[in-house]
Order: sequence, then C-alpha cells, then structure tokens
Amino acid sequence: MTIHNLGLENSVLNQFVLELRDVTIQKDSMRFRRNVERIGEILGYELSKTLEFVHKTVQTPLGEQKTLVPVEEIVLCAILRAGLPLHNGLLNYFDKAENAFISAYRDHKRDSDDFDIVVNYLASPRLENKTLILADPMLATGKTLENTLQAMKGHGTPRQIHIVSVIGSESGVGYTEKVFPENTHLWIAAVDQELNAKSYIVPGLGDAGDLSFGVKL
Repeated sequence: MTIHNLGLENSVLNQFVLELRDVTIQKDSMRFRRNVERIGEILGYELSKTLEFVHKTVQTPLGEQKTLVPVEEIVLCAILRAGLPLHNGLLNYFDKAENAFISAYRDHKRDSDDFDIVVNYLASPRLENKTLILADPMLATGKTLENTLQAMKGHGTPRQIHIVSVIGSESGVGYTEKVFPENTHLWIAAVDQELNAKSYIVPGLGDAGDLSFGVKL
C-alpha cells in the first residue's frame, strides 16, 4: 500500500485539521462538516493526479483545444454515517462518479471495550475494473475498512483502491496495509500515534459521526 500523508506538508489542509480537533470550534457541527468536506476536496485533488488521463479535444467559440482529462470509471463509497461529509467533498471533484454506501458500526460487547464491526447495509454498483474510493474519516483500527472490503467482494474486483481518511492511528494504518491489496493508495491528512482502551485515536478529535450529525443512542 502506498501511503500519502499530506499532513506532513505545509498547506491549508493543516488549518482544517486543527479546527476539527479544536474542542471549541468543533462544537459548530456545520463548520465541522464543512471542514471534513474541504479536506475531502483537497485529498481528492491530490488523488486525481495519479489517475489515468487521455487527451480530449473541446470546441471553444474561437477554435479547438486539446486537454488531458481523467478517464477512469470511479465509484465513491461512503462508510456511514461519519463518511458522508468526506464523501461529499470527493463528489464535488469527481462529480461523474458512481456512488456506493455501506453501514459499518462498532458493536461493543457488554461491559467490555472489545467490539465487533457489523455491516448491515450495502448499496453499490458493479466494481469490476473500476477505481474504488473508500471514504472513512477515522482510520482507528482498520477493522471497519477490512469488513467493508469483504462486504463489497460480491460486486466485482476493482482495478485499484484508494482510501481517503482524515485522521488515522499508526496501528490502524499498519493493519490496513496488511489486509488491502498491494496497489492500494491511502490518502490521509494526519496520523496519530496512539489508540486508547476503547480504540479511539489519541489525540484524534472524538467521534466524527456525532460531531457531524449529533450524538446517537
């Protein structure tokens, strides 16, 4: 897996990540969602540089112009519900992409920090020979992405997989690298060192789904 940690570079991306982490700014759920969306746009732009391009000729009012444009068939997959703002940011740039949605959540065992990842909803087009982009803002353990990959196998084998995340843990990134195909690309805005006992990223930013859409039962 090729890892693109764009947080190591100097760019406005780091300002958006800082605001997501800030306990005072993140109370504004609309701004939180917009910052995640903007990060999706930036990561999507960087991702687009690795796609396959061909020349296309367009007619202007004064003549013709040949331009390089991407030609890959793209499927964007949001991991619900936290992945929706990130998905929207990617869709702003890959506006001709097909879309998939999958519900994956942590099912905690009683009186325990241990949990299983449960997938109980999937809507997806065919993936055969297409470029699959998975939008999951928090790459904590890598188990959600692993279960998503397994659930989507019945829809065909994509020619390439890109994972787009906002923040990951070092262990989660390492686990994902082991379970995904070698030609997978990870596009991420920050990688933190630790997971706490409940497998939340530290320092992280908290629960991205709750901060985007409200606290769930």
